Amino acid sequence: MKRLYKAVAVVPAGDGAGFSVTLDGRELVSPAQRPMPMPARRVAEAVAAEWEAQTDEIDARAMPMTGFAATVIDRVTPQREHVVSELAGYGGSDLVCYLADDPTELTARQEAAWAPLRAWAAEALGARLVPVAGVMPIAQSPGCLAALRQAVEAVDDWEMAALHTLTSMTGSLVLGLAVLHGRLDADAAYTASEIDETFQIERWGMDREAEQRRRARRAEVGEAAKFVELLRAG
Repeated sequence: MKRLYKAVAVVPAGDGAGFSVTLDGRELVSPAQRPMPMPARRVAEAVAAEWEAQTDEIDARAMPMTGFAATVIDRVTPQREHVVSELAGYGGSDLVCYLADDPTELTARQEAAWAPLRAWAAEALGARLVPVAGVMPIAQSPGCLAALRQAVEAVDDWEMAALHTLTSMTGSLVLGLAVLHGRLDADAAYTASEIDETFQIERWGMDREAEQRRRARRAEVGEAAKFVELLRAG
């Protein structure tokens, strides 16, 4: 898509709640053609900066903050219960509960990183997760799953868009919630999610495509954390 606009601005939203981005005076809308008022000026300014930075051709891949805002408007808010259920579902097979049964060095690395996070989930969220060695699934208690769902339900629509990326990119609801609650930063969460891959790379090396995928996932985790930071900065 070509850039057809010249001026980008941040203005008060039409309903007086939040801020909107305008392109040549016209309010930015989502891919589904919905208005996109944003609750925090810092978010709107970041979205505006992405649109201002576009050259002749608009590259949506270079506009992650715009993507998060559009996700809230087009997906999270219209179908919040579905998104809550999708995220809560990760709790039943959370990465931090599945330890390698061999080699012992890998298992030790996983436990060093994941045991404190399970302890945090128990204390901060009331979710006592049970770990298992190997790939056979383990059923977490109804109380644990209910606590994780409650933690997701407590997240507002805007931060839930970021939580979805954090969780899907790491394979762990616990890691995603740990970032939202300030228990981990984005880099630490990503590193904790890649312990097995890192161990295999140390042994066998890594090809270029695998490295590109890892960089892309790390970048998405970082962008999600930045979106939360902007929301909270006001």
